[in-house]
Amino acid sequence: MHLYNAWLPPPVAEETKGEKESFGRVVAAVKEAWRPEDPESVYSTLKWISVIDIFIKAKSEVCLEDVGALVGIGLELFHKSYNKLYAQVRWGNILVRLLNKYRKKLTLKVQWLPFYDTLIQTHFTRNTGPEGWRLRQRHFETVTSLVRSCRRFFPSGSAVEIWSEFKSLLENPWHNSSFEGSGFVRLFLPTNLDNQDFFSHDWIKECLDQWASIPNCQFWNSQWAAVIARVIKNYNFIDWECFLPVLFTRYLNMFEVPVANGNGSYPFSADVPRNTRFLFSNKAVTPAKAIAKSVVYLLKVGSSAQERFEKLVNLLEQYYHPSNGGRWTYSLERFLLYLVITFQKRLQYEQQNADKNRPAELYLGRSERMSFVNVLLKLIDRGQYSKNEHLSETVAAATSILSYVEPSLVLPFLASRFHLALETMTATHQLKTAVTSVAFAGRSLFLTSLSTSAKSDDLDGAHVFIDLLSISLSNALLGMDANDPPKTLATMQLIGSIFSNMATLEENTEECSFMPTISFSEWLDEFLCRLFSLLLHLEPSSVLNEGLHASATSGTFLVEDGPYYFCMLEILLGRLSESLYNQALKKISKFVRTNILPGAIAEVGLLCCACVHSNPEEAVVSLIEPILASVISSLKGTPVTGFGGSGKSDPSVSTKAKPTISPALETAIDYQLKILSVAISYGGPALLRYKDQFKEAIISAFESPSWKVNGAGDHVLRSLLGSLVLYYPIDQYKCILHHPDASGLEEWICTKDYVNDEKPLIGPKWHVPSKEEVHFANELLDLHFQSALDDLLRICQTKMHSDPGIEKEHLKVTLLRVDSSLQGVLSCLPDFRPSRNGMVEDQDHISFLIAGSTGARVGCVELRERAAEIIHTACKYLIEEKSDDSILLILIIRIMDALGNYGNGPASRRRNLEYDEWSHHRQAWKLESAAIIEPPINFIVSSHSKGKRRPRWALTDKAYMHSTWRSSQSSYHLYRTSGNISPSDHAILLMDDLLNLTLHRYETVRALAGKALLKMIKRWPSMISKYVLTLTENLRNPNSPEYAVLGSCAVLATQTVLKHLTMDPKAFSSFLLGILSSSHHESLKAQKAINELFVKYNIHFAGVSRSIYKALHNHSDEPDFTNLVSQIGSMSFDSTGLHWRYNLMANRVLLLLAMASRNDLHFSPSILNETAGHFLKNLKSQLPQTRILAISALNTLLKESPHKLSAEEKPTFPVDSQESPKSSLEGALSQIFQEKGFFNETLNSLSHVHIITDTESASSRGNHGNSSFQSLADKSITRFYFDFSASWPRTPSWISLLGSDTFYSNFARIFKRLTQECGMSVLLALKSTLEEFANAKERSKQCVAAEAFAGVLHSDVNGLLGAWDSWMMAQLQNIILAPTVESVPEWAACIRYAVTGKGKYGTKVPLLRQKILDCLTTPLPHMVTTTVVAKRYAFLSAALIEVSPQKMPVSEIQLHNKLLKELLANMSHSSAQVREAIGVTLSVVCSNIRLYASFAHNYSLEELDSDVDSKVKGESWVQFLTEQASELVLNIQKTGQSDNLETPTDTLPENGLSNGNSHDDIKWMETLFHFIISSLKSGRSSNLLDIIVGLLYPVISLQETSNKDLSTLAKAAFELLKWRIIWEPHLLKVVSVILSSANDCNWRTRSATLTYLRTFMYRHTFILSRVEKQQIWKTVEKLLIDNQVEVREHAAAVLAGLLKGGDEDLARDFRDRAYKEAKNIQRKRKQRNLSLGQSIASVHGAVLALAASVLSVPYDMPSWLPEHVTLLARFVGEPSPVKSTVTKAVAEFRRTHADTWNVQKDSFTEEQLEVLADTSSSSSYFA
Repeated sequence: MHLYNAWLPPPVAEETKGEKESFGRVVAAVKEAWRPEDPESVYSTLKWISVIDIFIKAKSEVCLEDVGALVGIGLELFHKSYNKLYAQVRWGNILVRLLNKYRKKLTLKVQWLPFYDTLIQTHFTRNTGPEGWRLRQRHFETVTSLVRSCRRFFPSGSAVEIWSEFKSLLENPWHNSSFEGSGFVRLFLPTNLDNQDFFSHDWIKECLDQWASIPNCQFWNSQWAAVIARVIKNYNFIDWECFLPVLFTRYLNMFEVPVANGNGSYPFSADVPRNTRFLFSNKAVTPAKAIAKSVVYLLKVGSSAQERFEKLVNLLEQYYHPSNGGRWTYSLERFLLYLVITFQKRLQYEQQNADKNRPAELYLGRSERMSFVNVLLKLIDRGQYSKNEHLSETVAAATSILSYVEPSLVLPFLASRFHLALETMTATHQLKTAVTSVAFAGRSLFLTSLSTSAKSDDLDGAHVFIDLLSISLSNALLGMDANDPPKTLATMQLIGSIFSNMATLEENTEECSFMPTISFSEWLDEFLCRLFSLLLHLEPSSVLNEGLHASATSGTFLVEDGPYYFCMLEILLGRLSESLYNQALKKISKFVRTNILPGAIAEVGLLCCACVHSNPEEAVVSLIEPILASVISSLKGTPVTGFGGSGKSDPSVSTKAKPTISPALETAIDYQLKILSVAISYGGPALLRYKDQFKEAIISAFESPSWKVNGAGDHVLRSLLGSLVLYYPIDQYKCILHHPDASGLEEWICTKDYVNDEKPLIGPKWHVPSKEEVHFANELLDLHFQSALDDLLRICQTKMHSDPGIEKEHLKVTLLRVDSSLQGVLSCLPDFRPSRNGMVEDQDHISFLIAGSTGARVGCVELRERAAEIIHTACKYLIEEKSDDSILLILIIRIMDALGNYGNGPASRRRNLEYDEWSHHRQAWKLESAAIIEPPINFIVSSHSKGKRRPRWALTDKAYMHSTWRSSQSSYHLYRTSGNISPSDHAILLMDDLLNLTLHRYETVRALAGKALLKMIKRWPSMISKYVLTLTENLRNPNSPEYAVLGSCAVLATQTVLKHLTMDPKAFSSFLLGILSSSHHESLKAQKAINELFVKYNIHFAGVSRSIYKALHNHSDEPDFTNLVSQIGSMSFDSTGLHWRYNLMANRVLLLLAMASRNDLHFSPSILNETAGHFLKNLKSQLPQTRILAISALNTLLKESPHKLSAEEKPTFPVDSQESPKSSLEGALSQIFQEKGFFNETLNSLSHVHIITDTESASSRGNHGNSSFQSLADKSITRFYFDFSASWPRTPSWISLLGSDTFYSNFARIFKRLTQECGMSVLLALKSTLEEFANAKERSKQCVAAEAFAGVLHSDVNGLLGAWDSWMMAQLQNIILAPTVESVPEWAACIRYAVTGKGKYGTKVPLLRQKILDCLTTPLPHMVTTTVVAKRYAFLSAALIEVSPQKMPVSEIQLHNKLLKELLANMSHSSAQVREAIGVTLSVVCSNIRLYASFAHNYSLEELDSDVDSKVKGESWVQFLTEQASELVLNIQKTGQSDNLETPTDTLPENGLSNGNSHDDIKWMETLFHFIISSLKSGRSSNLLDIIVGLLYPVISLQETSNKDLSTLAKAAFELLKWRIIWEPHLLKVVSVILSSANDCNWRTRSATLTYLRTFMYRHTFILSRVEKQQIWKTVEKLLIDNQVEVREHAAAVLAGLLKGGDEDLARDFRDRAYKEAKNIQRKRKQRNLSLGQSIASVHGAVLALAASVLSVPYDMPSWLPEHVTLLARFVGEPSPVKSTVTKAVAEFRRTHADTWNVQKDSFTEEQLEVLADTSSSSSYFA
């Protein structure tokens, strides 16, 4: 039994034993409802889902067989109802919860294929059903989380199947299917025991190679990192050692941080299609969780993972520092958090499952734990004072968890940090963070000090921590400050944390007390003084809100910003010993009596409440009684109205003058009553002795003429009833269990360790009402409920008041009394009895689900029923007489809500009525705050538990909330599941009244009534249908006022109603026709509401249940479905004169119905024909929105394609077979488009949709994003779901020279579908229009022509080849040769569309692809303009992107080779535009050839011309490119230098023959740079790495040349190269290029090499060998004494970076050498006093080396640093440039160490400080 259930109030705990049985009954009922032969029966099982959900939430004990059976049925149900998305979502979610909860206990086998099929059918095909996108989104989330939960149950062999299924998707990394493939692999691949044989060394290698195929793509990285992390975690038999360098390189580079002042994010990242990103969403940019998981599980004894992890942290730690925050802070913060959490999980697992058979090296021993914690401390140290809230909180929580693992390391660090924060009082945020850290680690400080002092004599260590706690306690008093909320809350959390650990607080008389430095009675006095002054100075946060909703309290930050205040008081007062408690109570009672603080009602009230809760008997006497007495005496002399139930009335009231009381008195009484109401919440039986005073005070409050005082009286009555009859824990904060190792501490409890048979934990004491309390409660009900109801009836029936003002007052007070009685007793007043349709009571009716009750039973059912009748009468009276009085109506709605919603529905909490602010906060008390959690692993006293431990009071709190939740649920679902029970007549009366009120004039009244009504109809679904008919009637009725329309829409738009429409034929048709015939409402508000309702209906549309067709088909009295369709169809023509939005809605509904009925054979053909024809006509509609909708519709409706050639029958010669099969739609459609001028008109109207702006952004590709005339609401109607995965283009778009196009692929798809549906007749009808539009002047017409042409070219129909020969080819050639520029993007997209591969993964070749490519490769005629040449290359590159290289047929390879020759020959073309196009095309061609070559192809010999194959394999072009490049670099540099010598200016002599070639060389080089840039940008560089590496030298050396364009390109290529990781075997080559260019004769090249080196070393630090690193270090050191000053300084900066994140031994060696060298120079100077034979460069070099070592540790103070800095400062007397280097370096050192200088200066000697002071003028700072 779960701890929370064992700890329920005793009467309830007893009942929970019946839950096992009732769950069995539920499972049986589900079995009965589901009939596998009838998939429709799934709808009848849905009502059980919320019931099953209750059992899970209630943590009931249920029988495992039942759970297993339920999961079995659920999975079967899920797979059977594959097109019922809504049912799948509901069942899927509940299955996920069941599987996650019982995953370790269930044994079942689940197949993976059905899930994959479901995903593909629903989300990855064009066949998207009519469901709304919100539902689809939920469906996707459900299926994926279900797969995640079922993964562990996949049988053996699944992994092999899954990998082979998705591996084919990954073949072409430049096609979007590879992104989907990686998503699927991550989702499906199981890592359970059954499949462990699959994960071999080779597979991991293959996986890592696959990962490398797309560089710099966050989405891709996340998928693979997650897969690898799971494998690392679950299989410890794999040896990862050889993969570590690659993995850590990946992990380091996935954090996008700015390296060496670079950019902080990928300059180009692969463009993942929006829907793929959306479906396989990865919330964070960097997969920090996967990286942390991998790192923690890679740690093993003897593995190098630990040292690599250390290096990773060394490189990343600087980005945690507050001054280096940025976009990357979030992912770094997650990384730290997950490292700690995963580490804790791993330790916990190892402690619990200490398995003897597992080899010891798999466990983390003490030394491994220490080294891991040490590394994390670096990050914690940097991030502790971060300006980022999340990071500083994460750091505090991490410190807390780690302090239980390795206290000897963490606690001293924590202590020193706290003292430091106290010393530097200037930075207050530091103090807050430091205090939070101590609060979070309070328990480990206590445990460490107590357990060590018990074990050893080493008392110093123990004292340090106890002192730390004492100091923090005494400082906490200073921290309470009304002007600094965050600090105040932090100190309160600290006090709460410390006292939660201590068993009791005694006055320090005996020696054994363990906080000798603090006298608690003095501390308590001081604490209360501070607290009172804090309360006196509080600023109320808002103006006190008057009126009904003024809750008892409107708290200041103490109550609003978190639960710490109240919790601290409860804990403190609960732990005080008796004498200390009395001391506190005296002071508190004096303070409360002497001050009136209307601004701090909640705070003072809670203070009293905590006193009462801790010791009701004492506190009632000292606190409650004086307040009661003072209230009664204050109210004595005031005038009385007689409305409060005493019957007396003051004679002065009846006169005209309204009696009042003075504002000061009113405020005082109000304040005291409200404090009283909060204070007595937990009074219980202790209040009984003052019952007469309470009665008197409440009656006098209701009798007072002030509404404010009446309201306060209402609070007291409510609170009093609650504290008498409800269950709540008492003695919650007293300590019962002492810690076994340290008696002064409380033992904390873990819920998971609680099992029945072991020593039972002592549960909380509950307040169970006694007879006297119930009796008193009944008396109060007689006084204020019964008599108030009588008064109410009297007022309404006799109209006793002549004066409406007095009548209103009387009504107000009477209603208030009824309301507060009901809110006080809640569900203790029994519920209405439901009426059964049959007279006999059904035996099988389930009368018990789960146990739960709020308190003792009060009153009787008749009381509730009588109240309902009287309230019904009163409501009628109010609506007739006082319908404009919102206060009265709101009161009556609240009463109806309390009467009708017994248990108050699933969402509500027991005290969810504006009872007291704190009730919310009690629930929101961050029980997860690290201050009161002891993690499951505790190495301090080495006791490990199964879960987190918490103090007993916190668990009692949770049990209390659990009980509250149960009581709200226990009766709520009882009647929802049985069909033959209807609500009692009283409830129906209330619902009808509420329905009237939802149509009221005032918005507040409508909203409240709507909420109450919804809760009721949710409980009684049988009522929904009736209300839908009433409400839709309001929409239809032309005379309904605006507010009635708004009210109806608000109720209809709720989920409860929309869900119901799927099942109920009558409501369904009435709803649709109601909306469509509501266009006569003029007002804007009403139109907006109707529009929003319709959009919401679309978004959540869940299809139509089969029962609706049947019903609409069979019964004569209900509208027939076909009738409904034709009725709506008639509304949706332009001619009907409807407003365009209604026309649009009608069209949309028509489409939904047609789609939904597709699966039903009865109707399909006729309806589909009509609708398809209808939408085809709509293409030429006058209304732009209707046109766009028509496009969406046709894309979905045109399905069959009889004219399309299947793959087998590709004709070798054109055949026109006569008997081609007819499509069902063909007749209807062809009639329409053969009308004269149909296509002309259509294309013309479609061209208006293309709005071409100058600032067209590339992001709006492929959707209607740029149709700027559409508002959001219209968009969601017209665009079905975002055009799902079949959206085009299916390859990333990265070619920038194509510009942004306005090519809508949906338009192209219509023409394609139409052609496939109706064959050649479409082409004939379209031909002339197409030609006319293709030559049109306007770009928008050309766009439409491009779309239509693309669709036709891609349609693959019979007879297409003939048409190509007759007219299409000529048309395409005209397009290529046309001189216009602006429509190039559209035509390029058209060609791209036409050659796109067919099939799901785009590998089947379309019929005309070869023809189109041949047409493009035909050489151009001689005299064409350069724009045409560039255009042809642009078209070519666009077409070749779409080719699937791994499956190219022979003809395509030949074409590639031919093209390659042509491109290489034209690289020096004279036009810049053409050069760019050639560079781009070259990168596509080369990468395609490379990818093709990497797959083994086996063509038969005669097919393949051996010449072609050898060319592909021989790759002479690679050699040509690299050799040519290195030759030309030298030429360009020479000419550059010679120019500089000849002409002082940077111009090249135009006519000089000397460098005629140099122009060509430069052009050739530019093309080459374009090639490099586009290879890197497109993500295709993985296949071209060797070439790019070969071209590294030209890129580095041409950064600065006299030719500006060339240099700009070189710089662009350089920026991209910095981000590229270069893997083995190319790495050696790069290192050699770097080493040689670092010694280049041109100093600019040397400098550029250094720039590259900084990022290169960072990115490759894990994969470079030691030798390579040493070579690089040496080379850079040499550059320190370079003869060019800039290079020297640059080299020093690079060295500082290397020292920071490098290899410790290399760094140490360098530092020592630098120090020695500088010392020598210094010594020589002293001896000779003159510079003998030392060049400036060598002195400068030595100083720079020193400066580099100093600057490599910006924030720390290692032992060697003081000497180095001092030595550096001694060089300040040297001549420049040495002097400036020294002053800059010392100034930088000062700046970075300023924060902690107070402490760090102790590392220096006096003399050293003096030397430092001499180098700077501002010496005072360092004194």
